[in-house]
Amino acid sequence: MRILYHFWLCPFSRAIRVMLAEKGVPFDATIEKPWERRTGFLELNPASEVPVLVEPDGAVLAGSQVITEYLDEVHPERSLIGGDSIARAETRRLVHWFDVKFNTEVTAKLVGEKMMKRLSGQGYPDTQAIRAGLAEIHVHLAYISYLAERRRWLGGDHFSAADIAAAAHLSAVDYIGDVPWEEHPGAKDWFVRIKSRPSFRPLLADHVPGVPPPAHYADLDF
Repeated sequence: MRILYHFWLCPFSRAIRVMLAEKGVPFDATIEKPWERRTGFLELNPASEVPVLVEPDGAVLAGSQVITEYLDEVHPERSLIGGDSIARAETRRLVHWFDVKFNTEVTAKLVGEKMMKRLSGQGYPDTQAIRAGLAEIHVHLAYISYLAERRRWLGGDHFSAADIAAAAHLSAVDYIGDVPWEEHPGAKDWFVRIKSRPSFRPLLADHVPGVPPPAHYADLDF
């Protein structure tokens, strides 16, 4: 059986879980705490980072962008990157935006400081970083609203890896209740559509032991 090593609030892992579900590719999900640097996991990925996908034939793929490109290549029936070169370039641009810019400016500052430090025992949250993340998220939600008002989906006419990447990061931040949805109705309307997709439902069922999500987290019409 195909195995995905992931962690609940890792947005990169969340993206691959959604992509596998969208592709209809069956897998078993195994929780991995990468900071523990478990020997067996290091043998799969010396960087000790999730996600890691182990195929039924034993092939090991590490990193969300690597796994995304691989899945779209070996399961091409419904591309989640794009049908032509321009569409694929725009999707990759937006995936990079969320996986690098949003992650640095928002996810790492909020989820990283508030949750990951706590779970991994790496010290106290940096309140200055948290304040910065709470400010920067408005910039990104405004950009999502801008795109969603001009396109059917973030990358264009079709649901794509761009939507998956954005939703993966926002859902991780939403788990700790730090997304100001009411101030950005365009982004909220887009996210309502994302939450309604069957591929996204397993993420809404996530419960980190000892840290329950806010009441609205799993509500499809929040």
